[in-house]
Amino acid sequence: MAPTWEEIRAAPKVILHDHLDGGLRPSTVVDLASRVGHELPASDPEELGRWFVEAADSGSLERYLETFQHTVAVMQTSEALTRVAAECAEDLAADGVVYAEVRYAPEQHLDAGLTLDEVVRAVEAGFREGERRAAEAGRPIRVATLLTAMRHAARSREIAELVVRYRDTGVVGFDIAGAEAGFPPTRHLDAFEYLRRENAHFTIHAGEAFGLPSIWEALQWCGADRLGHGVRIVDDLAASEDGNVKLGRLAAYVRDKRIPLELCPSSNVQTGAAPSIEEHPFGLLTRLRYRVTVNTDNRLMSNTSMSRELALLSETFGYDLDDYQWFAVNALKSAFIPFDERLALINDVVKPGYAALKAQRTLIGLRPVAAPGASSAR
Repeated sequence: MAPTWEEIRAAPKVILHDHLDGGLRPSTVVDLASRVGHELPASDPEELGRWFVEAADSGSLERYLETFQHTVAVMQTSEALTRVAAECAEDLAADGVVYAEVRYAPEQHLDAGLTLDEVVRAVEAGFREGERRAAEAGRPIRVATLLTAMRHAARSREIAELVVRYRDTGVVGFDIAGAEAGFPPTRHLDAFEYLRRENAHFTIHAGEAFGLPSIWEALQWCGADRLGHGVRIVDDLAASEDGNVKLGRLAAYVRDKRIPLELCPSSNVQTGAAPSIEEHPFGLLTRLRYRVTVNTDNRLMSNTSMSRELALLSETFGYDLDDYQWFAVNALKSAFIPFDERLALINDVVKPGYAALKAQRTLIGLRPVAAPGASSAR
């Protein structure tokens, strides 16, 4: 039986790839913009929300990234950063997320005079406040932070040092992001070598807008623990007429090493990394037993949530509660928090949560219903 929308919302979820500046509430963007005098494409929250989706829905990563000019513009004070982070934690928890790694680039929030350290402290304060509110609402969540360096800039070593400085107060890893073409991860080898020396974790945006060379450099030159997106690993797979799939050397390495793929289905369609949800490699990579995880990337730009992503995948590939649990466990196995904490979340939160859903289904005989908006998404 296909999961109902209520089951999908209640299912314990784990997310590894969610951008803080890509998940603001439209009403918050409008409010903060009015306070700082930033001009928006629309002043009505509902209209603005539609604009973000339409502007991002271009098939181009570069055009997609332009939408962030408006969200970043209103995230330049400690108060704004704390508010956005708290609301992020609340929104994820309300959607059934029990563990989240949320990323942002501190270097993009310095226009009003904040220092990098002040940015990090403001965001961490917001996440702790959001966790508190979520717990009071009966939807506990743990939020960890990834600090991102922009791949076209030259501050990656500085951001890597920031990760190490705050790794005992909520920051669990490092990332690089931005347009892939022309900005290979090897430009930031100094940062990655420093992180390895400091026993720190990092992921790299790779294999989204650019193909196998980006993935290869991220893994074999830089030593990434995970692949941010990594969807283009499908370029190293070849299906034969009998339906068998032959793995190239890199594709086999990624699977053999259990390297996590931070897949973001709706976002991948928007940026042109996949032609549609139906043609997204998620189904094939899952069937081949890659370590796939489900993620939102940018909830505002994709008008999405973890529940909506799971609903789309169920509608397209027929996934059920057992699959959802597998995706969540995959993500926790790949998370950047300590092993014992990951194991506790798996055994004390995720597995009991799914067991309760299955028991309830058996008890009351829930019938499947369509997820709101699922069939309208590409």
